[in-house]
Amino acid sequence: MELICPAGTPAALKSAIEAGADAIYCGFNDETNARNFPGLNFSRDEMRRGIALAHRSGAKVLVAINTFPRAGGVDLWHRAVDDAVSAGADALILADIGLMDYAARRHPNQRLHVSVQAAAANPDAIAFYVEAFGARRVVLPRVLSVPEIAEITREAACETEVFVFGGLCVMAEGRCSLSSYATGKSPNMQGVCSPASHVVYQQTPQGTNSRLGGFTINRFGPDEPAGYPTLCKGRFSTELGTGYIFEDPVSLDATTLLKGLRDAGVTALKIEGRQRGRAYVDSVVRHFRGALDALAGGREADIASLKPFTEGQASTVGAYRKTWK
Repeated sequence: MELICPAGTPAALKSAIEAGADAIYCGFNDETNARNFPGLNFSRDEMRRGIALAHRSGAKVLVAINTFPRAGGVDLWHRAVDDAVSAGADALILADIGLMDYAARRHPNQRLHVSVQAAAANPDAIAFYVEAFGARRVVLPRVLSVPEIAEITREAACETEVFVFGGLCVMAEGRCSLSSYATGKSPNMQGVCSPASHVVYQQTPQGTNSRLGGFTINRFGPDEPAGYPTLCKGRFSTELGTGYIFEDPVSLDATTLLKGLRDAGVTALKIEGRQRGRAYVDSVVRHFRGALDALAGGREADIASLKPFTEGQASTVGAYRKTWK
């Protein structure tokens, strides 16, 4: 299985290559990228140089153009497709069907991957992208169990890719109305979930309040680390009490499920975290590189703890080991 690793900066791309990535996914520093945060992502020149570096090292680069164009403003997304192809991208990761159509017609020889943002979670949906646009791979949503992934992979007419580590979202792959309501910025349109420009921390006698767009998202005690105020992972007071109402701050870690995913026929494993630093990229990529090498060699993997790199210092296998209906 290929190991697909994140890079939010040229330095992170270099770290991912050195740590053993088979491919790196990254995006331009504009709204075409679902991780559109200040100080992150690639200029056109950085993308060209990053792809060249990866190719010299035997790695691939997948360019994520995975937000949805605004009506009347599609030119920015078309330029991103053209520039990524010109830079030598090994594949484009796309979500919007109009943009998929543009890429397929304008660049018929370019490899296309269906982004997780498209939420294609059954063989019929996947077949649409394959038949209409020639998609070669689909990144499956993080709502499927391993048996469900196996069934989809058997019927799918293209490769499948799944996430094995990183942040989780309670919404349908980032289609979040909460962030849009609180800040006016949409994860799937502007590429920003809970943007830093709308974050405020306030010191109170009860502790530190974290606020987003004028809403109090969490309160932390004097000795409690103050986490980032992602709206769906806040603590709220209701008639049932105070706690994490939507989702706990926790990260996906599917290290223990790698054999099952391999047996399910999955082609590639993806690490989330383009907004994370080089230490995260280096440590998490090396961890999974070692686990995959051990699996290929018939050895037991050294299940080193990735706790320091998880949200809330906690991890889960999420829906992969689904116990509900």
